[in-house]
Amino acid sequence: MRIAILDDYFDTIRTLPCFDRLAGHDVTIFTDHAPETDRLAERLRDIEALVLIRERTAITAPLLARLPRLRLISQLGPYPHVDVAACTARGVMLCSNLQPGAPSIATAEFTWALILAAMRGIPQQVASLRAGAWQCGVGHTLRGRTLGIHGYGRIGREVAGLGRAFGLDVAIWASEASRQRARAEGWTLAASQAALYAESDIVSLHLRLADETRHVVTAADLARMKPSALLVNTSRAGLIEPGALVAALRAGRPGMAAIDVFEQEPLRDPAHPLLQLPNVLATPHLGYVTHEEYEMQFTEIFGQIIAYAAGSPINVINPGVSIG
Repeated sequence: MRIAILDDYFDTIRTLPCFDRLAGHDVTIFTDHAPETDRLAERLRDIEALVLIRERTAITAPLLARLPRLRLISQLGPYPHVDVAACTARGVMLCSNLQPGAPSIATAEFTWALILAAMRGIPQQVASLRAGAWQCGVGHTLRGRTLGIHGYGRIGREVAGLGRAFGLDVAIWASEASRQRARAEGWTLAASQAALYAESDIVSLHLRLADETRHVVTAADLARMKPSALLVNTSRAGLIEPGALVAALRAGRPGMAAIDVFEQEPLRDPAHPLLQLPNVLATPHLGYVTHEEYEMQFTEIFGQIIAYAAGSPINVINPGVSIG
């Protein structure tokens, strides 16, 4: 099959051991980001199978209409960026494993990297040292503070466990089913979402972005946070009500934010408010970006392609589509 892989910014995928699974296929890797329909249609006009890295590129009905040879999209995880109905109408099968066996350890680790960096002011201290000014302020100790986990899936559970190791009191708020699971596993539940935001020193978001979670974090939630509190988002920007975080940070509640995700990605506008505010630590969606995480993800993604080529597709999202 003729296969295209989009948005491999650092040409990493061909270096992974699992890339050998595509031997015998004609694979093209694009290392730049091309969101425009015309550019994508030109690039992909002869492609039969398309590999997506998370949600970096939207697959829309107008684009699909210009890809007559496309038969398969293979990716991992949720697919809010893919028009599934349009895929089905065009005979394009979408395969995506929504329940990979292990949590994203990379994202959990990176969440803690952001927490530590923000609470201790590490980026500011590094900049001060490089400027010849030595120390520039005093940070905050974690032990004894309250960590609020909003969302208790695989990553939320991992972050909570690390919080306990750091000596924090951990409180959970999530869906009813997730709260029941957290309670059964011995975690303390917040009395409500409002209480989680009001009482926590750190709130970390670990929810999938879906219709029921979009904008679930409101301006009112943020306004309840302490002036000394930190909000961490390594999940999805769309979980927060539009404009609410910038307004809240300017108002001083919460006092800090550590943000790895944005409404528009890649973000290349240095004038973006979140990149201008001094109380924000911002990173370019690095949570899952490690060699080990990529190997795990693309072993799954390439396995879906191999299964499709063998006539036995797996993890099919739109089963009404037949093999082309």
